[in-house]
Amino acid sequence: EKVYFQPLPGFYLAGNLYRPLGRGKGPFPAILNPHGHWTVGRMADVKDGSIAARCISFARQGMIAFSYDMVGYNDTFFPDYGDVPADKYYLRHGHFATDPVNLLWNVSLMGLQTWDSIRALDFLESLPDVDRKRLACTGESGGGTQTSMLGAVEDRLAVQAPVVMVSHTMQGGCLCENAPGLRVEYSNMEIAAVAAPRPQILVAASGDWTKDTLTVEGPAIEHIYQLLDAPDKLRYVRFDFGHNYNQTSREAVYDWFGKWLLNHPNPASLKEGPYQKEPDVDLRVFPDGKLPEGASSEAMIIASLRNRHLAQWESLVVRNETGLSEFKQVMQPAWQHTLQVGWPDSPARSRAERVKESGGFTVATLRITRSEGEAGILASYWAPPGILTTPAPRVVVICSHKSAPAAADIEAKPAGLPLALLQRGLAVLVVDRFSTGAPANQFTNFYSTYNRTELQERVRDLLTVCAVAGSGADPRGPRFFDVTLLGTGRAGLWALLAAPAAGAVVADCDELDVTSDESLLAPDLFCPGIRNIGTFEGGAMLAAPHPLLLHNIGTDFPTVALRSTYRALGASEKLRVVASTLPEEELVRWILKPNP
Repeated sequence: EKVYFQPLPGFYLAGNLYRPLGRGKGPFPAILNPHGHWTVGRMADVKDGSIAARCISFARQGMIAFSYDMVGYNDTFFPDYGDVPADKYYLRHGHFATDPVNLLWNVSLMGLQTWDSIRALDFLESLPDVDRKRLACTGESGGGTQTSMLGAVEDRLAVQAPVVMVSHTMQGGCLCENAPGLRVEYSNMEIAAVAAPRPQILVAASGDWTKDTLTVEGPAIEHIYQLLDAPDKLRYVRFDFGHNYNQTSREAVYDWFGKWLLNHPNPASLKEGPYQKEPDVDLRVFPDGKLPEGASSEAMIIASLRNRHLAQWESLVVRNETGLSEFKQVMQPAWQHTLQVGWPDSPARSRAERVKESGGFTVATLRITRSEGEAGILASYWAPPGILTTPAPRVVVICSHKSAPAAADIEAKPAGLPLALLQRGLAVLVVDRFSTGAPANQFTNFYSTYNRTELQERVRDLLTVCAVAGSGADPRGPRFFDVTLLGTGRAGLWALLAAPAAGAVVADCDELDVTSDESLLAPDLFCPGIRNIGTFEGGAMLAAPHPLLLHNIGTDFPTVALRSTYRALGASEKLRVVASTLPEEELVRWILKPNP
């Protein structure tokens, strides 16, 4: 059957549905079949891979199969893409949302394609002859990636079979497989393991990047199944072929699905018989290349996705204390994922070097790390005299966006703002060097899929420094400190995003035009998805009602949601927003101001 529906308003997902004969005898198990870049996907019927062959075989075995198109392939496209020759499908596929501005909203090809898979599962589940407890997914190459991703986000799958994709060396070479943040500290092995303890089979080939499945990927994932006392629910096999989903590989999947979906007494007997694929024109849902009236263009779909994110943000406006609790419940996980931080659970440790008394102050170099062996963060620490006999001082953490020295200078004398704070009885910790340098280019080679951006690294470092300062920055012993985080220049914006880790924040907003998406593509401000957490307001709102001073905001730095939050909490006096740059003496007065 030719099938199409709308996973998003005005966007059409198309494919073919295969049912067993005697359709009234259900409910039947149902299998999703996303495809990879095999010529024209579900139209392909070659020795190395045929979606038609496996869908026909699944139907013959008593299962419903749905083969659906990748974005841009066959009948799943946008009306403004025009007529593209068959050998140019990949270009059309990779066209979606390629402007880096879209990343600020987490709008990506992989996001859309994974959403399509979720909605395809919804479609299958809605069919009256489908058994909702026996849903499965299998795909090869990029379709294998989609299978693993769907299995990681969907508990509705009863079994899955990613084919020739799960690897410790190659994670996916297409835009549809590489969303920002996806593999920071993780790999496809761990993503595939998320499905545990649900049944899963990995099918590998000796002639591609899955050649080590029997010794590396399979045993690694198997450890998770063993941990969950389900070792019998994972199988991994490898065949001596190139990159494929040929008959041998398909029959391994028939065997596995037969066992778990059909409860077949002899699943190994489920072999593939002769079949006849329908002509391409009969499989096409829109053979004339014309989408239904009202189909949305690519630009319209992107705009609708952005508007959805914006509407969600606006729906979380804080109106009372209950509203703040609801806001934090939704936004704190979003903030953590967007910034790629583990706070407050990530470890932080410091080591004091060259502690000495100088000019009436205690001074030391602190090396702050999250794990053994890393270069860590370098900071200068000063404490006022009499610290051993007086109550522990508050600590002001100062950070700047300017280049820092290679090592902290123990002989340096505090001056300016640090000196003014020390003279008033506060301890000061100045970040001299962050844990990482600036990357060369964050917009090529799927950089943000595998690495934190410069902004994410800076915020992560500030969270770590605040954790250390709040648990005993004084090198002479563990004491608790009230931490104020102060950022100058661009670092003020990083400080706003790190606000949940501090008791108070002073942020120089650098007169940033936050209304401009392009301004957020600056190397030290780029963060995928930042628009979806309210840009710089979100982090600050998570810290409410802690004292917060924003200055040098200029004319295009939104604070409406932030002001609304403090007003709703009856804490407006703890929030100060100033358009111009405040002098250092004013900053000191605000830091010293008693806060109710």
